[in-house]
Amino acid sequence: MSYLDILVKKNIIRPDRLKAIKKKLYLLDNSSAGGQANLDEVLLENGLSQEEILKAKEEYFNLPSKNLSADSFSNEALKYAPEKSARHYRFVPLAVADGFLEVGMVNPEDIEARDAIQFISSKIKLPFKLFIISKKDFEMALEGYKGLRGEVSQALTELELELTEEEAKISQAAANVKVRQNANFVEDAPVTKIVATILRYASEGDASDVHIEHTGEKIRVRFRIDGVLDTRLILPTKVHSAVVARIKILSRMRLDEKRKPQDGRFSARIEERKVDFRVSTFPAYYGEKVVMRILEPEKGITHLEETGLSEKNLEMIRKAIKKLHGMILVSGPTGSGKTTTLYSILNEIDRVSKNVLSLEDPVELNIEGVSQSQVRPEIGYTFATGLRTILRQDPDVIMVGEIRDQETAGLAIQAALTGHLVFSTIHTNDAAGVIPRLIEMGVDPYLIAPTLSLAIAQRLARKLSAGSGKAIPVQGSVRMMIEKSFKTLPEKFKKDIVFPENVYEATPTSDNPQGLKGRTGVFEIIEMDSDIEEIILTNPVTAKIEEIVRAKGMLTMKEDALIKAFNKIIPFEEANKL
Repeated sequence: MSYLDILVKKNIIRPDRLKAIKKKLYLLDNSSAGGQANLDEVLLENGLSQEEILKAKEEYFNLPSKNLSADSFSNEALKYAPEKSARHYRFVPLAVADGFLEVGMVNPEDIEARDAIQFISSKIKLPFKLFIISKKDFEMALEGYKGLRGEVSQALTELELELTEEEAKISQAAANVKVRQNANFVEDAPVTKIVATILRYASEGDASDVHIEHTGEKIRVRFRIDGVLDTRLILPTKVHSAVVARIKILSRMRLDEKRKPQDGRFSARIEERKVDFRVSTFPAYYGEKVVMRILEPEKGITHLEETGLSEKNLEMIRKAIKKLHGMILVSGPTGSGKTTTLYSILNEIDRVSKNVLSLEDPVELNIEGVSQSQVRPEIGYTFATGLRTILRQDPDVIMVGEIRDQETAGLAIQAALTGHLVFSTIHTNDAAGVIPRLIEMGVDPYLIAPTLSLAIAQRLARKLSAGSGKAIPVQGSVRMMIEKSFKTLPEKFKKDIVFPENVYEATPTSDNPQGLKGRTGVFEIIEMDSDIEEIILTNPVTAKIEEIVRAKGMLTMKEDALIKAFNKIIPFEEANKL
């Protein structure tokens, strides 16, 4: 029995219409919308009112209903459930009344949705009452969310009234908006509200980057969270010039220069936190694209133990940084966490009794006790020229943001040879590729052997959120993939690894529909010894280096990721990507 039978019993649906309704439902049975959604739509198509459907549901589910078009609901209540969870589970907090959280559900039979509501209820320490609401009212309630879209919509309405002049006049109007550096965004201009709201929600949502781009038909605003870009807002095309102009003003860029890329930065206080934004503009076909990197100094430096390093790898790094001289190189693509790792290493250095200096592009976080310098290639202050200066500053420890060319590589090697500890990054695919890359840059092999202490390669993998994880038996293709990955690892090292019966895939949780939150590093590290030195001097190719470090038990990044998947830290599919 369903509420369809109740409608028939009450003669709201005539028997002659019942056959047509059931036929339509049969045709829609495999629809992605789901059974109840199909039934509601078919009933509405056959002339029933929303009120009649809700009354039948009340009787069938033994729950009260609410018509949100008639009964007001509190936007304030929406803060009790994340928007993503509300959309995924099709429920919405309506109000807090008489000590209860009132929640509207589209489908009260959804057990997962009820579990999610129970989780939220226990988290906020408020009992809940359920109400049935229509799909239409559910979608209307979502529009009222006090989130990014909700806050921007009012500012957009105000801005629409101002955007009646040509683009040049819009930009000029934006240029006249008062700028307050290092202050809260509280100004009244609509374009300011839009930009400030985007930045605030990006920061609060733990985004690392904000992308604003004109696609021809719309302005797309995307946040990069845990390495993945997600569209969070669509703006009308006519606001593009004003939004870009506002960001340029904050970043102290030229408003009249739209043909060339520009770089800038600004700081603001958001919810009493100092947040830095590093801004880049790019002249694209439909107009300038803006990307903003979010840097939050007050979050502090990640401790080395929190980066994802295994005990063995952690021990190798700490051993290397206790030396008086030598070089540690970290490799990986852009966005793989190299700078975070270098900052974590610097954080372990005794910065009271040692003179620690860094050359960076840009300086992302301030480290107490380190003299940090921003290189400026446009005025001739490069990593190479900066290194020459640093060597006259009586350094003990030097961090160089990146080794990009032969000159910088040679100077870094010379610094390590002459009694300094040097940290830097380099672009290679793996740890074994670091040595051939240095040779390609013109560094003599006989200089690499005595100076390079560690070569580190890393990537970032998304972590399972608390409560997420569906077991996948280690059998069939899963077992084959794992066995293939560890095939060349000598048995004496393989016996120390616990191979589990299950790995895990991400599953939705009550407060996280994706089941993923945060990222961790996966690493491979080569520690210099006499055998590797001999290879460097005789046949320094990647294959030979890999062969000798493998025989010594080095785990690859993929194997490090698989071990994290065995321990239910990351989902198996993340390890499978490497």
